[in-house]
Amino acid sequence: MSAPRHDFDGVRAELELPPAAETDRFPSDALAEAATIAAAVRDGVEDATGIPFVTIDPPGARDLDQAMFLERVGDGFRVTYAIADLGAAIPPGGAVDTEARRRGQTIYLPDGRVPLHPPTISEDSLSLLVDQVRGAAVWTIDVASDGTLSNASVRRALVRSVAQLDYEGVQKSFDAGSPHASLEPLADLGRLRQKVRVARGAIELALPEQEVERDGGGSSAGSGRSWRVVMRVRTEVDGWNAEVSLLTGMAAARLMLDAQVGLLRTLPPPDDRALAGFLSTARALKVPVTDGATPAEVLVALDPELPASVALMTEATRMLRGAGYTAFDGPVPAQVDHAGVGGPYAHVTAPLRRLADRFGTEVCLAICEERPVPEWVRDALPELPGIMTTSDQRASRADRTCIDQAEVWSLSGRIGESFEAVVMHADRDGGEVVLLDPPVIARCRGAGLHEGERVSIRLAAVDERRREVEFTYGAASRR
Repeated sequence: MSAPRHDFDGVRAELELPPAAETDRFPSDALAEAATIAAAVRDGVEDATGIPFVTIDPPGARDLDQAMFLERVGDGFRVTYAIADLGAAIPPGGAVDTEARRRGQTIYLPDGRVPLHPPTISEDSLSLLVDQVRGAAVWTIDVASDGTLSNASVRRALVRSVAQLDYEGVQKSFDAGSPHASLEPLADLGRLRQKVRVARGAIELALPEQEVERDGGGSSAGSGRSWRVVMRVRTEVDGWNAEVSLLTGMAAARLMLDAQVGLLRTLPPPDDRALAGFLSTARALKVPVTDGATPAEVLVALDPELPASVALMTEATRMLRGAGYTAFDGPVPAQVDHAGVGGPYAHVTAPLRRLADRFGTEVCLAICEERPVPEWVRDALPELPGIMTTSDQRASRADRTCIDQAEVWSLSGRIGESFEAVVMHADRDGGEVVLLDPPVIARCRGAGLHEGERVSIRLAAVDERRREVEFTYGAASRR
């Protein structure tokens, strides 16, 4: 009898995504137009190739949206941030643009991605690959000594990355005290910006993230357990790098609001019930909460590797509901802030992978060049929130479904075994737990669970068709 296939073709079919072998499938007219875009020569653009930009991405990535060069200026900082320039390359209303609007964003699965744009451009001619001259929207952002944004502008230019770095390598270089010269200020800038956002009430989460990776025990389409779930703890460099992107998004939002045109990423503040629930959970977990402390101040002090911290961060996700996109061309909307960021924010730093960023960047370029926002951008603004919301939901579902699938594979055939776990959320009938090995998040039945507690639980059921697993605790595990 042959062993079961462990691949994600079923997930792809369920989500109406192409099979892994056809992940680069695009309409023929989009592929033809992409080839024309790739062959085009950029001229009449400022030459900024002398700036030693570097990129930080996962190992092997080729869709490189961002490259940075950081400097200390007096007692503050200057961020020069190059973003892949798609607006100057992709014809509005053309085949590539039409297909990108249908997709909304790149969707990543363990066995490959479903790209927003044809790889000819997203992973080659428009990507900020090392040692290649590329068109970019180049942001120049000055940060004062107290961490506040003082000046920001964006312009088109040609750039060249001098190094393609990855998160682990950059973290090791900072730990050793020898970071790349283009990144030397990153740690100080990142910590300072985080401090500013926390003071503004930003609800910052550093939750360990579940990921699915190859297990080495089989091929991606062969037999055996070829995939496994791992828990990835965010490094300091992850956070510092994110601060540069968030800084740029906040600068873009400020330009848009001043000009009364743009597309914001918004998230309303938590309601009183969610806020009270968070503070109650914190006290139950014996996490120090001083009088008047905000959730942001409590969260930033947590050690993400402690069980109680994971439980509290999970509770905090209940305060981050209702994210969306808000387009405007005229009066400023009533709700412009993003509670997770700590102020107004716009997506402009990932145009190769997210549709909204191309349009947001074009708005900011027009504002800085003191010219009208192009009509093709203005015409698209009302449609973009719906497109992005739909694609966000699809990407989130793909991510969660693949994790559920890998969890089922990792526990198949182990019904009745006991596992060590940490309680993330408890209710009257049981709660939600995360196993220590394998790092599975699942429902557990049984009274007496307490958030942040480490417990021994039993695997009661594995439903491969529904991609669900269930555990029991205490008396329930002995029934």
